This record gives sequence, C-alpha cells and structure tokens, in this order.
Amino acid sequence: MKRIITLLIIISASCSKPSNEFRFQDTSLTFEDRVDDLVGRMTLEEKVSQMMNASPAIERLGIPQYNWWSEGLHGVARAGLATVYPQAIGLGATWDEPMMFDVANAIGDEARAKHHDFVKHNKRFLYQGLTLWSPNINIFRDPRWGRGQETYGEDPYLTGRLAVQFVKGLQGDDPKYFKTIATVKHFAVHSGPEPERHVFDAQVDEKDFRDTYLSQFEMGVKEGKAYSVMCAYNRINGEACCGSDHLLTKILREEWGFNGYIVSDCDAIVDIYKGHKITQTPEEAAALAVKSGCDLECGKVYDALKKAVADKIISEEEINTAVKRLFMARFKLGMFDPDNEVRYAQIPYSTVDSKEHRELALDAARKSIVLLKNDKSTLPLKKDIGTIAVIGPNSDQWLMLLGNYNGVPADPITPLRGIREKVSSKTKVLYAQGSPLADGMPLFETVSADVLSYNGKPGLLVEYFNDHEIGGKQPLYSETSTALDANWKNKAPREDLDDDNFGVRWTGEITPKETGVYQVGIISTCNTKLFMGDTIIAKTVYHFRDEYGDPRLRKSAPIKLEAGKSYKFKVEAGETFADAQVQLVWDLLGKDEITKLKKEAVETAKKSDVVVMFMGLTARLEGEEMDVAIEGFRGGDRTSIDLPKVQQDLIKEIHKLGKPVVLVLLNGSALAINWESKNIPAIVEAWYPGQAAGQAIADVLFGDYNPGGKLPVTFYKSADDLPAFEDYRMKGRTYRFFEGEPLYPFGYGLSYTSFSYKDLKVDGMKVSVNVTNTGKSDGDEVVQVYASGTLAAFKRVHLKAGESTTVDLEMKNLKPGDYSISVGGGQPRYAQNLTTSK
Repeated sequence: MKRIITLLIIISASCSKPSNEFRFQDTSLTFEDRVDDLVGRMTLEEKVSQMMNASPAIERLGIPQYNWWSEGLHGVARAGLATVYPQAIGLGATWDEPMMFDVANAIGDEARAKHHDFVKHNKRFLYQGLTLWSPNINIFRDPRWGRGQETYGEDPYLTGRLAVQFVKGLQGDDPKYFKTIATVKHFAVHSGPEPERHVFDAQVDEKDFRDTYLSQFEMGVKEGKAYSVMCAYNRINGEACCGSDHLLTKILREEWGFNGYIVSDCDAIVDIYKGHKITQTPEEAAALAVKSGCDLECGKVYDALKKAVADKIISEEEINTAVKRLFMARFKLGMFDPDNEVRYAQIPYSTVDSKEHRELALDAARKSIVLLKNDKSTLPLKKDIGTIAVIGPNSDQWLMLLGNYNGVPADPITPLRGIREKVSSKTKVLYAQGSPLADGMPLFETVSADVLSYNGKPGLLVEYFNDHEIGGKQPLYSETSTALDANWKNKAPREDLDDDNFGVRWTGEITPKETGVYQVGIISTCNTKLFMGDTIIAKTVYHFRDEYGDPRLRKSAPIKLEAGKSYKFKVEAGETFADAQVQLVWDLLGKDEITKLKKEAVETAKKSDVVVMFMGLTARLEGEEMDVAIEGFRGGDRTSIDLPKVQQDLIKEIHKLGKPVVLVLLNGSALAINWESKNIPAIVEAWYPGQAAGQAIADVLFGDYNPGGKLPVTFYKSADDLPAFEDYRMKGRTYRFFEGEPLYPFGYGLSYTSFSYKDLKVDGMKVSVNVTNTGKSDGDEVVQVYASGTLAAFKRVHLKAGESTTVDLEMKNLKPGDYSISVGGGQPRYAQNLTTSK
C-alpha cells in the first residue's frame, strides 16, 4: 500500500500541464473538438487505463490522475469534515422539493471546495473527486432491504421529483461547466437481497418495469439531466444490468436521450462472468459491458480490454466511444481549464461546515421528523418538567445518527445532548442505556479513561510516526493521553505530519471493574491493529465496504477478563487517506449484562416525571452487504420488521411503571411497532437525522418546531403481510398495490395543529385547492394529490395559525386516461380529502 500511494503522489505532483503544447488545451475550441484531439493522441493502453475508477496520470499529455469514485448521498462522504444531512430516507420524509435542491446545492459546494483543496495538496485519491455516485433512486419496494435507507422511499413519483432537485443542486446551473456530476443509481430493478446481489436475477414484467422501476430514472435523466448513471449488480430477466444493450443503450440513450457516461457498480463486471456466468472470461465480460454502453468500471476487469481488442472481441473504435464520454465529463467539470475560467472553482473552503450549511442541516432534520402518534396531546413536553428519563440504546450514539455513506460532522448532537441543552436549568435529565440494540449485537462503548493506565499511572503512552507503516521505526514524538478516542477527521495530529501518511501507537493496560466475558474492538478509518499482549485480536483495513457502518468496527472474539486484573494492550494505526479516527471500544456480553441494563433503566424511569425512549436500528444492523447474522437480520437485510425483541421487552417493562412515555424511533426502514402503537401515547419517527439530530428532535419534543414530515414508505404490521422478499412483482407491496391494512400508511404524519381543505379545482393537469391552518400552532402541511389512488403531485407549505392559502399543483407524469382526483394531507383512504372526477 505504501508503494502504491507514494507512486501516486509522485505522479500527480509531477504532472505539470504543458503550456498550450496540444490542441486540446486550447480553451477557445469546443469540448467536442478538444476531446477528439486528446483521445486521438492516446495509445490503446492509455485509453483502457482511463476506463477504470482509479485512472492513472498520462504524464506525456499532462493528464493528472483521477479517481472517479466519490460519494455525496446526504453530505460529502468519506473525505473528512463535511456537513451531514439526514439520511436519504429522512430527506424523502420531508416531501420538500426546494429544500432538497438546497441540500444538494450545499453538498455540491462542499465537494467542489474540498476537491480543490485536495488538488492544491497534490491529492487525487478515492473520495476526493467531483463525480459523486449519488443519489440512490431505487424503489424501496420492501422494508426488509437494508439499503432502503439510502433511497427516498417506495413511490416512483415522490422519488423522481426529489431526485430531479437533487441532481440539479449537485450539477449546478452554469451553461458551460458542471459543479459536480450526479450519478443516479442503481440502474435498474435493484433492491435486494443484499447477500445474493452478485448472482440475483430479478424477474419483472413490462408494466412493473416501466411504471415502478424505471419512471424515477427517466425523470432524473430527462428532467434532472443527470450526466452519469450507475448500472446495478443484478440481472433483469436474465440480462446483467451492466451488460444489457436493451437497458443501457436502447432505453437510456436512444429512448431517453441520455448523453452522459455510465459507470458500473463496484466489481459488477466481475459478476458478469463469475456470479451470473453470462460469459466465460474477463475479456468477454469487459467487452460485453462496453459494447452494451458501460463506459467506466469500478474495478479492474477492464484492464482485460487490451487483450479483448487483440482477440478481436471488441474494436478500438468502440473503446474510443467510451473514453470520449469520460473525458467529455472531465472537460465539463473544468478539469483542463484555468480555475479563473471555471465559476465553481472559486467556491472557498470556508463553505465546508459553514454556518449556513449547519442551519440547513438542522432545518432538514426538523422537516424529516414524522409524528406517528400523539394521544391526549402528550407532546409537546414542557421544558420545566421536573425530571426526564432518557432511555434507550440510540440515546447517545453519534455514529448511529449518520446512517451510511456519510461524512464526519464537526459537532454531532445526540438526542441526550439535545434534550439536556433544551430544558430549563431546573429540570433534571437522567440517562440509562437500557438494552443493546439486538440480542447478539453488542452495543460498544468507548473504553473509559478510569480503566486505562501505563506503567501503573493513569493514561496511555501515545507515539506518533511520520509513516503509516510503523514497523520498528522511532516515533517523531510522544505524549500521554487519558483515553483512546481520537478523531482527526481529514487532518493530522500535528502540522509536521502528512495527513495522509502518518502512524500512531497507543500502549498501556486495561483493568476491568467487573469480571465477565467481553468483546473488545476498534472503530477506525485507518489500517489498525489491536494487540492484547503480543496477539492481534482485532484489526481494520480501510476499504469501501461499510460492513459495520463507516467508520469500520472490528471486534475480538469473546474473551474473559477479571475485575482488578491489568491486561497489557497496544493499538497501532496507519493513516493513508480520507478520515482519521481510532476509538477503543468494548462490551460486556451475556444475559446478566442485559438484565443489569434493564434494571438500571427501570430504576432511572421510576425517578422521572416523563420517559423519552430512543429505540430503533443502526447502520451496523441494516445496510450494504454486511457481515451480520443474528435474529431478525441477515447480511445487511432484515428477516423481521419488528423491533428487536430485547428492545420490545425494555419498552414493555418501562410502560408497566405507568409513567408518560414518548417513543422516538431512529432507523432507516419501516418498523412493525404493533404493541407500541396501541400502548405508547406518543411516537416519533426520526430516521437517521444527521449531525443536527439531537437539536431537531428536542425542538419537536418540546414544541419549538411543529412536525410536518410524512412517511415516504408504508409501515406494515408484519413481514408476513408481504410477498416473498425475492419476488420483484409489485403486487401486494407498497401503498399502490398492498390490499391489507397498514400500521401507518404512506403519506401519513401528524401535526400539533390541524388543516382543512376547500374549493378543489381541476383544469387539465393543473390542480388548485384552498388550505387553512385551523389550529392554534403554526405548522407545515404536505398537500398531496392522488390520481385514482396514486400520488400525482405534492407541495409542502407553511401556514401560520388561522392562515389560508391557495395551493397550485401540476400533475406532471399522468398518462392519458380517466382519473378520480383526490387532494388532502394523505392518501384518500386514510385522510379527509376532497375528491373530484377528471
């Protein structure tokens, strides 16, 4: 790894651009002329090298290296400090198109600013570019899919409208240059199961294919003008998505007029011959993908294209087509023009984590919150209440707030902190964890300073090295630290260290206070080893897979530790790129620990006037292709949509006390909270709300913000109410085709105020209606238009108490036909909507 990174640094630093030596450097020419000139000068080997995400420099032409892989799902991801907005499913719950544009615009600004700062320091690594592999606009067709949190929900129209705004915000409005390039993914018919995604064949008929799985992509491409599309891992009706001429050329390019470039999901070309077994060799797989229209590979199979040309499986002219598309993108990003000619190159680094962006993250988090239940006006709570008990495994976990594909915020606010900062000085706030997230899933806590020592004295020895490979080298300097909980984001511990090439070693003893079986682990974005004595018991190798969330968590096998006995340990971390975080964590395993946690929570609740419980899931349980196999969860997906049993038991135990209970859910997918819905008076859905989570939740709980979010997915009563997860037919799933009774329907969400509708008018595709806030609180209403039961238009509006307004909407995506038009604050089946025929 050291040799590779050193080589890349030397190359990028040595690629000084020749002064107008070549025609393609003439900025007075069209991009088309410049691209033709550049590609015409390249050898076949050089062309092929540019068709993989880690594209090397071409020194003789002055072309710097470029890594096409960067992320911006809900903030610039995996590149250090960034503003972190609610996870995508939370953004979907806002139902707010203008806000979605603002969020994407801010993400694009930060990506630009960070990219130019990286380049200024000769850094062009993974996650440091301008081609963002976001948004994920697959349909969240089944709540068991672990990656559904990355989408905007189950409805194609809602997803498409939000995608259009997100793409426009990322790409900007300059007539010549893109700010960044948005990549709509994963094209197409892709939503689990995660463990089988490399071999899975999604069977779907033409109606579901067009109406559900393609329509939001069509909107993103034709209206949003997304310049990049990522093809999916799976097959569709036998064809690999990244090797389908029908999908990538006939539909995307010829039918929709797409003129950008297509990138494969990571190692999806490997799947063509290894997983799907459509071809026999890498050469055949690479040729099939390029011929079908996949221009860029995330991976290295395309290196086989050189042999494929020699074997006459593909022509160099076909490769030219792909390479020209890729360089057109780079020219449109202004990568070969002087910065003073590129409007977006002027964005200052101060925009990263700026005051305006922090305020936007708070606004988005507030708008994402959905009030599911509020019996007897339990909410809002009073700020001067005597004692509040904050209980639950998600009460004080900042990593949980971020979901996946996230950046690192400067100051994430947990729910516990948000409540403590909200209430009056006279209010006492008590806290108890209460339970782990799930049986078999330890809830790791930072190893506290009071059990750490070095040579019999409190603290640890910390040694710093000017190389990520520590080996037997001498440290540059050393110091002592009270705990092992470091987060340098994308910086270094000191200015005289290279922030992408340094090492740190912590040495000391750990002395547990209780005897028991523990798991000791490290949360780290570095290449890290944890030693107990001389034995490595856990290690991380920074990689793109978020098997335990990002940063990566690695844990030991269960080990028995005795109270009062000291155990020597050592942690060595080598930083090579992106974020730099290392944290020593542990968990005491066993039923005794669960019983103890529950008892502590009950005793805490008994002392309170009201209990607020923060329960739900985490990106360590649901997500992309994860190594998780415990009850209710499998490989990133869920096998049950219930709350984990250990959480259910805790909620019921607290409820027995007769105290007022507020349940706040933090999760990325729908939960079947049947008992809770019947017995808990107030329930709030907060998703993974991002960096401002605690403040936003507290604003809602204590009435400083009136919740107005609506569900972007159906909350079912049981997974048994759904077809098999692997069945891609839409019959029986999502609000459009589900015939049962949901727990909470798509489009649902309560408010602290009330709204009425009158004077519905329909004129062709245009709809207008008068909406009045009939309550005593200012608030937001999401006006929803349904055409024969399917969402056709929506708009989020803010109304002061007693205020009325006429809301004008347009049904943009209806096919010719006769419809019953219904307008209200939810689906006509569950809300008092106005209805007319059209």
